[in-house]
Amino acid sequence: MFSKEESARLRQEFWTSFGKSFPKKWLLYNTKIKGFSFKFVADRKKAMVCLDLEHPDEIFNEVLFDQLLSLKTILTEEYLPEIIYDNSYELENGKKIRRIYVNHEKKFSIHNKNTWRDCYEFFVETMPKFELFFYEYEDYIKSAL
Repeated sequence: MFSKEESARLRQEFWTSFGKSFPKKWLLYNTKIKGFSFKFVADRKKAMVCLDLEHPDEIFNEVLFDQLLSLKTILTEEYLPEIIYDNSYELENGKKIRRIYVNHEKKFSIHNKNTWRDCYEFFVETMPKFELFFYEYEDYIKSAL
């Protein structure tokens, strides 16, 4: 078991190490669509690459999610076959969002440094595919607005 301080230090070390090992400018929040962001997630039990819809206006989220659902076959067949669409993903804080994501399938814990390398490789293999999909279909996605 780790203390809060140890856990926080490991999380910071994980992300710092990732940034130094793979210095790339990721799209993440720079989609120019409010509440529409790509994220890397890593915690004690899992890691994933996500596209989160968290606009304060729920109708906005619904319209965008539906637009992305219309592209599901393309995203699955041409970019990320293991993609998961979740219309009601519950975050650890209890908040529900719409999330489209890919799980890191290997055993992972941010508290276990031996699992970090595989996670980093998963991140740098998966996120560029997600970003490419977005760039290719950005105009279509934004047309829902």
